[in-house]
Formats: sequence, C-alpha cells, structure tokens
Amino acid sequence: MKKTSTRLADGRELIYYDQRDDTVRDAVDRRPLERTVTTSEVRQDPLLGDSVAIASHRQGRIYHPPADECPLCPSQGERLSEIPDAAYDVVVFENRFPSLAGDSGRCEVVCFTSDHNASFADLTEEQAGLVLEAWTDRTSELSHLPSVEQVFCFENRGAEIGVTLGHPHGQIYAYPFTTPRTALMLRSVAAHKEATGGENLFDAVLERELADERVVLEGEHWVAFVPYSAHWPYEVHLYPKRRVPDLLGLDEGARTEFPKVYLELLRRFDRIFGENESPTPYIAAWHQAPFGQLEEFEGVNRDDFALHLELFTIRRTSGKLKFLAGSESGMNVFINDVPPERAAQRLREVASS
Repeated sequence: MKKTSTRLADGRELIYYDQRDDTVRDAVDRRPLERTVTTSEVRQDPLLGDSVAIASHRQGRIYHPPADECPLCPSQGERLSEIPDAAYDVVVFENRFPSLAGDSGRCEVVCFTSDHNASFADLTEEQAGLVLEAWTDRTSELSHLPSVEQVFCFENRGAEIGVTLGHPHGQIYAYPFTTPRTALMLRSVAAHKEATGGENLFDAVLERELADERVVLEGEHWVAFVPYSAHWPYEVHLYPKRRVPDLLGLDEGARTEFPKVYLELLRRFDRIFGENESPTPYIAAWHQAPFGQLEEFEGVNRDDFALHLELFTIRRTSGKLKFLAGSESGMNVFINDVPPERAAQRLREVASS
C-alpha cells in the first residue's frame, strides 16, 4: 500500500491509498473554494448523560446530486470534484460538512472505489483489503489527536438509510468522548468480570454463539453470527476469533481472510429479499475500544474490549421497512419481527454457489 497525503483548495486533508507503490498523486484541486467554516458544538444531556452534536452548517450539504455531478467521483476535465485526480483506488478526506470538528472531534469520508455504480460488495478481495488498511491507518492517526477518544468507521448504504450521495463510500467519526453504546458494553464487561472472577464477557458471548444455530459463516480467523438478542430483523455480528481491542490489533492472518469473509457476508445481504429488492440498505459499523482513560469502568482496560463489526438492515421483509417508532425511539426498547434463528437460517440459505 502507498499512502499520499495532500490538501484540497479549502485546506482540508485528502489521502490517497494506492495498491501500487509507484503511483504518483500530484493533481491539484482547482476549485475556487474558501476555507471551510463549521459550527459544530457538543452538548451533554443532563438527564441522560449522553452527548449531542449541534451542527447547523450541515443543512447546506449536497443532497442527492445527479450522477454526473457526484462530488465523490474523480475529477474529469472541467468537472471538478472532491478528488482532484482522474482515478483512484481508495481515498479519505475531511468531510466538508462535518458533524464534529476542531475540539469537538473530526469527520472523514472514505471512498471505496472510483466506480460510481459499484458497491462495497462489488469490490475485489484486493480492493476490500485496501479499504481495511485505510480504516486501520485512519484509526491509528486519529487516535493521536488530543481531542479524540474513540474512532468509529462505518458505512451507510441506501436511500432508505438516509444516504444523500449514491457513490460507494463510508465515513469515520472521531469522537471527543466514549460513545453511549460503547459505554454500555464496557459497563456490562466490568460487571461480568467482577461477577465471574475475571472472565471476559466478549469471550463468553463468542463461545456461546459458536456453539449455537445462529452462526452464518465461519473462517479460520473470523466468525459471523446473528446475535441471540438481535435488535434488527437481519443483523449480523462479525468477530475475529482472537480478541483484539481495535483494527490495529489484527494479525496478518485475520487481515488476509477478512476481505473474503466480509464480501461474502455483504453479498448474502443483497440476496436476502430477492433480486427485485436488491441492493439491500444497510449500516455496517466497526466497534473499537476507546483510546481515552477507562477509570469509570472499574477493573476494565482496553484489552478487555473486543473489536467487532455489526451489520444490519432496516428492511424486515420485501417492501417493508423496520421503523423506529414509539418503543424504540421513545424508550430504546427494540421489538424485532424476525426471530434471530430464522434470520441466520435465511442468510445461510442465500450463500454463494
């Protein structure tokens, strides 16, 4: 992998990740852009204790542009985009309309391929491996920023999810705090560790899932399963079999196997509801240990956390979406219409031939 860092016309950082070491990246951003001005502010809810990002400047972000005006496609002639070069493998750049900025963290966009009509599932194993390297590198770099406590790599796909740009891409949020979902996990890990005299909760969960009927696919280094208490109709958790706290901890075997396992999982998601309902909208979310201090989680350190990816769709059956209505949105109590065992069976049935 070759990494080339440059700057866009408004000063934002852009990074090329290339498969070939001899690739030259010297294209200049020719757009007449002024410096980006953001109004991001993080406020804490005094009752719930969680944080909310207030980012009014995002109201002006690009919304469903036609394909020939996509800002994530390479620049061609006088059609100038966020990527100055005429082609690329993987690109990461600072979001022009970030939810978090400055002392409030950082937001980046990850373009998986220059092909506007592709999806992550269309990538080759080599391309998917390069995306993994980019995620890992950005996790490392962002973790060293003084304002960053947790790094979150994720992909939203599909208009049903709320995606406003059709180009295959994901995002990275670098939070200045430990997110509420991660905090809940860490509290459960701490409680289980104390109650069992030191047993790791993630290890216990993985051991139980490996022995159950909800395993979707398994490799030498990775296992994917529908969790016992899945919140979403079709939800899969992908774990490395060797517990590591973050992407940086993956060994060479896990890195090599990941593209094959993950691409197969995404392709199965696209087959769940049949060709007429493909592509399936989904969210793919990497859960990594925070880089900040964990004193509030007594007896727990970073190595107690288990890196994993959670993949889920808001579609519950053909032509029907799972809406977060009263119970989910009002009380955070999920009601799942599809038994996890049935979801796992369906995902095994649609395996590649």
